Amino acid sequence: MNSPKRYTITAALPYTNGPIHIGHLAGVYVPADIYARYQRLIGNDVAFICGSDEHGVPITIKAKKEGVSPQDIVDKYHAIIKQSFLDFGIMFDNYSRTSAKIHHDTASEFFKTLYDKNEFVEEITEQLYDEEANQFLADRFVIGTCPKCGNEESYGDQCENCGTSHNATDLINPKSAITGNVPTLKQTKHWFLPLNKHESFLKEWILKDHKKDWKPNVYGQCKSWIDDGLRPRAVTRDLDWGIPVPVEGGEGKVLYVWFDAPIGYISATKEWAEHEGKNWKDYWKKEDTKLVHFIGKDNIVFHCIIFPAMLKAEGSYILPDNVPANEFLNLEGNKLSTSKNWAVWLHEYLEDFPNKQDALRYALTANAPETKDNDFTWKDFQARNNNELVAIFGNFINRVVVLTHKYYEGIIPEPSEFTEIDKETLTTVKAYPSVIASSIERYRFREGSQELMNLARLGNKYLADEEPWKVIKEDEDRTKTIMYVALQIASALSVLCEPFLPFTSHKLKSILSTSSNEVERSWNDVAASENLLPANHKINKADLLFTKIEDKEIQTQLDKLEASKKENEAVNATVEPQKDTITFEDFTKLDIRVGTILEAEKMPKTKKLLVLKVDTGIDTRTIVSGIAESFSADEVIGKRVTVLVNLAPRALRGVESEGMILMTETIDGKLVFVNPDETLEVKNGLQIS
Repeated sequence: MNSPKRYTITAALPYTNGPIHIGHLAGVYVPADIYARYQRLIGNDVAFICGSDEHGVPITIKAKKEGVSPQDIVDKYHAIIKQSFLDFGIMFDNYSRTSAKIHHDTASEFFKTLYDKNEFVEEITEQLYDEEANQFLADRFVIGTCPKCGNEESYGDQCENCGTSHNATDLINPKSAITGNVPTLKQTKHWFLPLNKHESFLKEWILKDHKKDWKPNVYGQCKSWIDDGLRPRAVTRDLDWGIPVPVEGGEGKVLYVWFDAPIGYISATKEWAEHEGKNWKDYWKKEDTKLVHFIGKDNIVFHCIIFPAMLKAEGSYILPDNVPANEFLNLEGNKLSTSKNWAVWLHEYLEDFPNKQDALRYALTANAPETKDNDFTWKDFQARNNNELVAIFGNFINRVVVLTHKYYEGIIPEPSEFTEIDKETLTTVKAYPSVIASSIERYRFREGSQELMNLARLGNKYLADEEPWKVIKEDEDRTKTIMYVALQIASALSVLCEPFLPFTSHKLKSILSTSSNEVERSWNDVAASENLLPANHKINKADLLFTKIEDKEIQTQLDKLEASKKENEAVNATVEPQKDTITFEDFTKLDIRVGTILEAEKMPKTKKLLVLKVDTGIDTRTIVSGIAESFSADEVIGKRVTVLVNLAPRALRGVESEGMILMTETIDGKLVFVNPDETLEVKNGLQIS
């Protein structure tokens, strides 16, 4: 296999503002772990790196909500996340944290290097400012309408609906996430990384060099960004939580979390190399090292454009060979939500399903959101475990081991002459390492998991066709050969399942007693040898690899989600507190009239927006309203509505909206019109006072 012998594999640094859930696992950590384990198995030198991302606004928001310090938050969740990964079998070579001194030093040094090389542009710009909170509103401290897709809950740095990255000042109708106030603009100084300076390099490197080997979603998002024209990106923030800007004039400012976080991969590698007696530069600066970033799709721009531009500007680092980003995983038909507790938390799963790490690893891999958003359901999880792991993989191993003990007291029999079916089966087994390796090397882990299951199916079919339980009565020599071949399949499975099902691999190797040097097998041994388990080797007694998951266990999980849903409904039903007092003069400025919707159509490429033509009694005007998730266009035509007609016009997705339809929300989140009594004869244009 002509591949690099040294790999630096990184997994996105999880924010320490909450635990890990299955969306994180499916999107990043399980595929990264499969890839790292496979590279180790074929003999490559691997540094598998991750750590807690402990800076950034989400941390400070969480701390404010809980009335504790940011350090308290990161300490709490770093411990939970690190232990959860360990218990789940995600085998990082080093799991660090960005609050560590080595990271602060590394990030500061990186910034100063670029500063000294004049790679930054220093600018005084206007930033959103919350007068009441007396602070600038960076990133997640501000929420507003996305200028690209119309999502009304976009963050200041990124819209989670369409994935667009932007500046807080780009938002329409921004509001402070701290006080809810409308922010003002205030001047402040920041340092910017001029991405436009690196545009030609990025075009060549991404659009030409990686057009064929990067996943379509990664390449497409990068191309969209580059085609739109790259602009300078601020790498500092007005915050008091983070790494202080290490140059003159940086007082009261910290490094932008998306500048400091990817440098965390470098600092974590330094930390690991120091412990292991290795040279960290081999893993970041040698051209024969392959750098691979595993991320979710919301991090594509940062890992494919911003971080490579930083590395290129610094000048001594290798660039990513690949950035295999997955799409999102939904849960029971709804988007995973930390704030709404609509999630399966890893640490809770491990408590509820002890010793079933591989069941979840398999379900998440077999249903991985590699090319599109996928849905995790508890019923599918149960079916994957019971119908595939138990009924196919576990069933084959159990039959082989039980029969070996029944016929030969656990000792591998000496085979006699091989039939054509025996030879064909052994040849097929030897091909599986290459088949599965091809899937893994192309980042098709779902495909690889199914090829592994096909090997178990091959074993079941071989036993079913050859029927050793019948042949033993007539031909003992033939039975020995059948069992010998079946045991070779079992041994192959014990090796090849290790990247996908590490706990199963360990247990199966224990059953087959293959941990000693004489019979321990590597990935390459499976491809090269038909004698993985030699004759006269003794195996241990059968122990079930997998156990069934009962309906009541699944119902418990569904009940837990239902309780979360009801709790959210109750929270949403809470009456909002009174807003700030206004004067009678303020009220008289509002011109609210009765109108009728004459026409309606869905705005293309949006989820929420309808474009309406409304007869207000004084004119017919266009109003863009975010009601498409509650009403179809056909439903609203002819509706009598209440309209705020003197609202200043605003462009949404290129359409100028000339007013606002008054709405309210039911307890289950459905929008309803605030409209006049339909039984009364009220003319359009009638003012409401």
